[in-house]
Amino acid sequence: MSKKRKNTRSRRGMQVVTLCISTTMVLILLGMVVFFVLSARNLSAHMKEHLTVTLMLRDSVTVNDAHLLCRDIYHRPYARNIDYISKEQAQREQIRELGSDPSEFLGFNPFPATLEIQLKADYANRDSLKWIAKELKKDRRVSDLAYMEDLMNRVNMNLSRISIVLLVLAVLLTCVSFSLISNTVRLSIYARRFVIHTMKLVGASWGFIRKPFLKQAVLIGVIAAILAIGVLAAGVYGLYLTQPGVMDIVTWEVLAITAASVLLFGIVITAFCAWLAVNKFLRMTAGELYKI
Repeated sequence: MSKKRKNTRSRRGMQVVTLCISTTMVLILLGMVVFFVLSARNLSAHMKEHLTVTLMLRDSVTVNDAHLLCRDIYHRPYARNIDYISKEQAQREQIRELGSDPSEFLGFNPFPATLEIQLKADYANRDSLKWIAKELKKDRRVSDLAYMEDLMNRVNMNLSRISIVLLVLAVLLTCVSFSLISNTVRLSIYARRFVIHTMKLVGASWGFIRKPFLKQAVLIGVIAAILAIGVLAAGVYGLYLTQPGVMDIVTWEVLAITAASVLLFGIVITAFCAWLAVNKFLRMTAGELYKI
């Protein structure tokens, strides 16, 4: 008798370990999708904020006038950062790049003073740039304006496509993970279906019968989530060691939301699957339990 109990406990233990491992693997995949979705959003903002709008100033504009213009633009809602490049600085940079000084044969410095404006991510799109450019060109201190419209459009288009792909992948993976965890949980409860039926026969309420199964499911979900978070954290740390600059995109906010999402998924999915599986066996009669 004791040997039979030991075998039963051993089987249950293996079922719990199997459920924990399978849930961990699914949560790792879900965590990766959440991580990449959030990172793609940050990458989009990072790239947009490094696209530059260049204002060419008129030769009559003094340094003080240029600084006043910088201050005016900086207080507008779309400006994130502004760099002033004087005529002399522009000339030195061109001499470094070209290896010669054009002013030697032209007799004057042909390079205008410029303002390089980096926009906030929300304004780095075609529609916003149109009215921003129109507004800036009205200023009499500005002679011309330039920005890489084609590059900006390509960046926005590619990032939109990536976001859609990741979103579709997240939905599909959530459905698949729910199915996998549901089947695994149902198999673990299947072995105790007659215990459920016996408790129902002696008058136990459905809530009382479900309680231990839900507790076990939540515990497994928490353990699996912790293991999944550990694996994901190791992956992020390895990525940081090879590419330290990635932390500009992978912020602590991304890591915290990913970890919280994995923990929430682990608890909610396992508990909900256990609730469905127990309810299924509670509705069955003794004859139906023998047939499955």
